[in-house]
Amino acid sequence: MVRDFEIRDAVPSDRDAIFALDPAARVEATRSEFVRRSIESALCLIAERAGRVVGYGVLEYTFFGNGFISMVYVAEPMRREGVGRALLQALAKRCTTSKLFTSTNESNEPMQRLLEASGYVPSGVVENLDPGDPELF
Repeated sequence: MVRDFEIRDAVPSDRDAIFALDPAARVEATRSEFVRRSIESALCLIAERAGRVVGYGVLEYTFFGNGFISMVYVAEPMRREGVGRALLQALAKRCTTSKLFTSTNESNEPMQRLLEASGYVPSGVVENLDPGDPELF
């Protein structure tokens, strides 16, 4: 696989490109505020290909004081091209705590496979965040 994209810090001018990439960020106030706050706090990385944002990821320290990857989103045509893995690796490299966690819905099998292939191990399950779709940590 040829890596034809770069990972870099997101800057405020990337916000509209992230919104264009992530449909939830366009329509959900909480998601758009999350993106804005993540960029302003220097917690957001983007994957860029030929000057176009093709993915983004966010690292926070809100999970019991540990690093927590709260978002990895990749444009549909770039999925399974190594973008998600590269974002996970870059976020992990930046993590300043000894433990790093993330989560995904039980229904999100592609993310579960990516996490397993990247060496993440299950830590638990939280019910009732999304009705009928438990969150796997």
